Amino acid sequence: MNELELDRYSRQLLLPNFDIQGQLNLAQAKVLVIGLGGLGNIAATYLATSGVGHLTLADGDQLENSNLPRQVLYDESHLGLDKVDAAAKQIALKNPSVNVAMIAAKLADESLLKAVSQADVVLDCTDNFSARKAINRACLSLKKPLVSAAAIRWEGQLVSFLYHQQTAPCYECLYPSLSDQQLSCNESGIIAPVVGMLGVYQALEALKLASGCGKVKHGALRLFDGFEGSWREMRLTQDPKCAACSS
Repeated sequence: MNELELDRYSRQLLLPNFDIQGQLNLAQAKVLVIGLGGLGNIAATYLATSGVGHLTLADGDQLENSNLPRQVLYDESHLGLDKVDAAAKQIALKNPSVNVAMIAAKLADESLLKAVSQADVVLDCTDNFSARKAINRACLSLKKPLVSAAAIRWEGQLVSFLYHQQTAPCYECLYPSLSDQQLSCNESGIIAPVVGMLGVYQALEALKLASGCGKVKHGALRLFDGFEGSWREMRLTQDPKCAACSS
């Protein structure tokens, strides 16, 4: 690291259980963020400013006015732009040393497998079950760690899967009958800070995985109730009939 980087990341370098090696690991890490909405824009921001060296941002949507309360990386000048373009421009202003690759499309099939194969950590920041199912199966088959989150109304959830270490349980054990029939913020609403909290938590889990510092639990489902201001944690078990991870 040069003098400027030592100064930029000095507060992280002060951590005895992170130190220079943790920062060097981040600089070499490749993190894939799928979805640049309420979750992904926050997660990508913290990953970039913390010093992750390589970010791949994937999203096929354009920024709309109703996105702005939750997606605070953007502003009104970005309305109508591809979210990946707007996010990359903002990240370059915050930390120009980050190498950002953009995929202005919804990842699926071969394009999803290719993107996942090139990543060290994958963040699922999407908003629909069909995408989450596909991302889970891609990470499972390629043995890539996955950090998944969701938020709606006043509620959020987060779960990490260390597929590079163990393959069960998986995301489909949590939702065995995934389908396109889904709850959406468009229909059910969302309070903005809840989705931000979950995006920050995703970034924290990804930073621990990418740096090799800190503990991440496989299959620990964390549930947040923003209305009550409470957290719960549950440990998932494998569904013996899971179509994805059961033998």
